[in-house]
Amino acid sequence: MTDTLRTPPPPTAAGQHRRPFTLDPDRWETERSRALRTGHVRDHTCTAECEPVLVYECTRWGWLAWTVPGDGTPPDQPHQIGVLTPTASRMQRLSLRWLTRHPAQRLALAPTIPGSLRLSAAAVALISLLAGLFAMSHGVPVGAALPGMVLAPILAEHLPGRLDARPREHVRSVEGDGACRYLQRLASLHTYLVQAAAGSDRYELRRSAEIGQHTLWDAAGLLQTRDTRSAAADLIARERLMVQLADQAAQILKRTPGPANADQARKPEQPLGPYPPGPRPAPHHTPGTLSLKGALLPQPQPGPDVRTADVYLLFAHEPYYPGPGTQEINTTVVTADTLLHPQVQQPDGARIHDFLTRGRQPGEIVPLATLTHELNGGADWPTVGDWESVTTDLLRLVREGECNALSLGLPEIARALICTGPHSHVRTYDAAADQFIAYGPTERAAVLAEVDKFLACIVAEQDL
Repeated sequence: MTDTLRTPPPPTAAGQHRRPFTLDPDRWETERSRALRTGHVRDHTCTAECEPVLVYECTRWGWLAWTVPGDGTPPDQPHQIGVLTPTASRMQRLSLRWLTRHPAQRLALAPTIPGSLRLSAAAVALISLLAGLFAMSHGVPVGAALPGMVLAPILAEHLPGRLDARPREHVRSVEGDGACRYLQRLASLHTYLVQAAAGSDRYELRRSAEIGQHTLWDAAGLLQTRDTRSAAADLIARERLMVQLADQAAQILKRTPGPANADQARKPEQPLGPYPPGPRPAPHHTPGTLSLKGALLPQPQPGPDVRTADVYLLFAHEPYYPGPGTQEINTTVVTADTLLHPQVQQPDGARIHDFLTRGRQPGEIVPLATLTHELNGGADWPTVGDWESVTTDLLRLVREGECNALSLGLPEIARALICTGPHSHVRTYDAAADQFIAYGPTERAAVLAEVDKFLACIVAEQDL
């Protein structure tokens, strides 16, 4: 891949999975000692046909399988990486333990006979033989005892492989230097997101961890079917998204009082699915008289590189009627984090989120037209994302009830003002007075203040 990421990952994510068991070095020494006793370690004598023993490091999202170098140094790249499906049930998560169990010990049949037999199958064969002879000595017919004596070791030999097939339907695993090296980087970032979410009850952190799991799962699927060169563009887009999520999590943790403690995770208020919690009813209002906006939470003006999570995006769209007898809805307000929803086009949504949350005041409502103004009148939108597709996806989420939002039916002049830049003017012609009336930044600020009032009433009861 020729493209590189300009934003470095957070320092705390850089060391994740660079070596086996980063947070528990003693565990590696234990597993290495076991491998030296029971299996083949990787050294200069290895060939392509060698099957060195693997040490599995289980995580909340899957596993990393490491080889054991013969020189005693820890490996710097996994031999295999497995990613669990984001929608895994508790039973499917427990099945990871089965897939990452220690390899079975095998016994060679004879020097002249190819193949080997599981030690457990040999033990079952001996036990079934003794049990069958005992049963026959007590009058059990040979025709009844003999099938059990034969089938028991066969099942012990082949049943574990059959049992592997079902859990593997919910896991995507990749091997090979290029694929593992790439997925190792994504896994480091995702582990950082998981640890940040485990030590906090912030919805933004838990949402980021969920998106990270989906991104890791998608990347594993790409690497299963394509090589890193042919999938470079898609892989780079996913890595950019993961870097942005990790950077956002780092900013949130800096603003959160007290360090996040991954060992003392607090339970979320409600279970998380693949999508955000269901919508809460939002009243529909039409602004009447306008007043100048007052800041809800007076704060010093943040710098351009400071991110504010508590920001809202306001955008106009084609009018629609949510039901019979209802008023027209032509404008919608959503939280900035809605842009990270997996059903919103990514990484465009994440890039717009990154731009939207930089240098804002807490609780600020930012019209889409303001972003256009800040992006050189819209000329720089291609460097950020496809705002048309993103807002289309956002509106679909709102109408399908997949996210919370404030839906508004703004009057014609108010809607025109929020569709223009912060320094633009809207002119109307009053035929009765035969004169033009100009509306500018003052009236635009009044419209946003009125929207802010409605939003504050909703947020005071329950956050969007």
